[in-house]
Amino acid sequence: MINSALILAEVVSATLCFILVRFMIKPYQYTGESRYLGLPLGFALLGVSYLFMGLALYFESYLFVEELKWLQLFTQAYAFAFLAATYYFSKKAYDRTRLRWEITFAWLIIAVVFSYLIAFEPPFFGLPTYKTVDEFFRAFNIICVSYIAIHALRSHASKPDAKTIWIPLSYLLLDISQYSFLIWSLDSSFSAFVGAHFLRLGGLLVFLFVSYQSFYRSHEVSQKEGVLNEKAPT
Repeated sequence: MINSALILAEVVSATLCFILVRFMIKPYQYTGESRYLGLPLGFALLGVSYLFMGLALYFESYLFVEELKWLQLFTQAYAFAFLAATYYFSKKAYDRTRLRWEITFAWLIIAVVFSYLIAFEPPFFGLPTYKTVDEFFRAFNIICVSYIAIHALRSHASKPDAKTIWIPLSYLLLDISQYSFLIWSLDSSFSAFVGAHFLRLGGLLVFLFVSYQSFYRSHEVSQKEGVLNEKAPT
C-alpha cells in the first residue's frame, strides 16, 4: 500500500513537471535564444528523475533497481543545477553572457552523460554508498534551490506583483522538501519522508498555477491585440 502511494506520488510529480515544460518552452520557441532552454530542460530532467524513482520503486526486486536510483540521483541534481544556472544568467545582459551561458550549458550536458555512464559502468575505484552520495546531493540541491528562491524573491521585491510572489514560494516548498528528504536520510524520520512528498507536490502545483495564469493572461492579451488590430482603420 505504502509502495503504491509512493509510486503514485512520483508519477504525479513527473506529470506536473512535464506539463510545466509545455508552458516553459514557449519563450524559447518565440525567441530561439538558448538562455530560455534552462527552465524547460531543468523541469524536464526533474520529471525524468521522478520517473526513475517511480520505476525503481515498481521494480524494487529486480537487479537494475540500483542503476535506476543512481540515475534518479544524478538527474535531479542536474535539474536543479540547470535551473540555478538559468536564474544566475537571467539578470545579465545576454550579449555579454551568451558565451558563458553556452559553455555552462555544454558542460552540464557533458556531466549528465558522464554521470549516466558511471551509473551503468562503475569506475574501477568504486563509488561511495548510495546513501552517502544521496545525502551530499540533497545538500547540493538545497543550495541550488535556496539560491533560486532568493533570486526569485529579489526579482519580486524589485517589481512587486501579486502573482510573482508565488514563484519564490513554490521554490521554497521544493527547498523544504529537499531538506525533509535529507532529514529522513539522516535519522529515518517517517514524518519527514511523508512531508517531503507533500511539500514537493505542493511546490509543483503552485508552479503549475502560476504558469497557467501567465500563459492564459498572455494569450488573452495577444487575442485582444489581434482584435484591436483588425478593427483599426487602414
